[in-house]
Amino acid sequence: MDKLLGFSPDVDPTTPGVMLDVANLVPDESGMKGAPSPVNATGAPVLAAPCIGAAVITKLDDTRRIFAGTTGKLYELSAGAWVDVSGAAYAGGADTRWSFAQSGDSTLAANLADPIQRSAGSGAFASIAGAPKAKVIFTVQGFVMALHTNDAGFGNNPDRWWCSAAFNDADWTPSTTTQATTGRLVSAPGRLTAGGKLGDYAVAYKERAIYLGQYIGAPAVWDWQEVPGGEAGCVGQEAWCDIGGAHFVVGIDNFWLFDGARPTKIGNGVVRDWFYANSNPQARERIRCAYDKQAGLVWVFFPSLNSQAPDRALVYHTTTQKWGLVDLVTEAVLNYVGAGLTIEGMSSVSPDFEGLAGYSFDSSFWVSGGRSLAIFSGGHQLQTLTGESDSCGYTSGDYGDDDRYSLLSGVRVRFAPGEKPGSGLMATQFKSDAGDALSAGGVSTMSDGRFDVLASARWHRLTFSFYGRATVFGHALKLTPEGSE
Repeated sequence: MDKLLGFSPDVDPTTPGVMLDVANLVPDESGMKGAPSPVNATGAPVLAAPCIGAAVITKLDDTRRIFAGTTGKLYELSAGAWVDVSGAAYAGGADTRWSFAQSGDSTLAANLADPIQRSAGSGAFASIAGAPKAKVIFTVQGFVMALHTNDAGFGNNPDRWWCSAAFNDADWTPSTTTQATTGRLVSAPGRLTAGGKLGDYAVAYKERAIYLGQYIGAPAVWDWQEVPGGEAGCVGQEAWCDIGGAHFVVGIDNFWLFDGARPTKIGNGVVRDWFYANSNPQARERIRCAYDKQAGLVWVFFPSLNSQAPDRALVYHTTTQKWGLVDLVTEAVLNYVGAGLTIEGMSSVSPDFEGLAGYSFDSSFWVSGGRSLAIFSGGHQLQTLTGESDSCGYTSGDYGDDDRYSLLSGVRVRFAPGEKPGSGLMATQFKSDAGDALSAGGVSTMSDGRFDVLASARWHRLTFSFYGRATVFGHALKLTPEGSE
């Protein structure tokens, strides 16, 4: 049996276990699993307009608030409704994204078009007096950091950083006493595209550069050093995520892991070439990354070649380093924290047990306080990725030999216990030379985990389609040599 290598379109197609194409399969510890389907979040109606940023924040008393932003408003999910908590009529545009940060009990939001907004533990947002407009905000070492800013004193500086006063997110007046200050990162060309916390350090990204910021106290407050790494950088505001001790980053021409020392390339020889050939180069700044810690998966939501908004997702397993691929239209991504489900509360989701069948039994949907990856769909609906897989499949590599024909008389697929789908189909393709175009063969129906087929060719390629919950370990072909030429 050939163990599946994950989505690996850049690998030699004659490599056993290679997967040249994947449909809604994500990697897990043992194999490839049908991707979870989106389920409307309980108690979350459709947002009034496209979501351009969302977050679940946790206050000091462990209570949570859920926010979503549109171009003109900020909303909070409360008592089954999206409540307008805007501090003004915001001036966002087509490419505006909201960035959220939590400082103690205060929630801050920035969109570069308006001054940084603040909600002090509850209620509506309001502009922070003296704060800059910022593209990116995050908290580190008791400071709020703002990147790519526009302010009255220094103007529009895409390479400028600000930090608030220490432990005071409402004070942005430069002072050696409070340590509120600002500066520019100019050793590498270009604007600041993204940034975030990494341990006790601050990280600022340009498209082709990485800066590491270390707190050193007054008067400089923060010492920024450009990280050696060649062309390493980040293409967009949300094109990275923290995976615990390191950042996963989508760069201009590669994927990177950055642990605070040096960036490391990943994906070379596996998916890199495919990704940059199949994503829209004019829309890569709209890539959104999210980390599903429970499953160990990084989701890279990206616009395909003919799309301006993310409509597909590459999925990377941090332990096995395998990749998957999912078709999914998204407006925004967040790690959602649900309230869990009790016997008394089941009726709020479904009047009977049959209505709960769409939720995967290993989903955090059932766990109080459990985190689950969530999206805003193309219809502005908050959805958790907790549902059962509806369908999935993959295309194998090429099996055979340039110097002889072989007879393919059967294929068996091995599934995880309890993860065998209800039905499946297998389509065959064939060619006479490794460099030839493929010709279509027949289609077989799965019976007892096996596909019966009778096909003679030098090279065989298989496409599997599964319907229902499935986790696939690998496949075995019954190939008999028919002589040489």
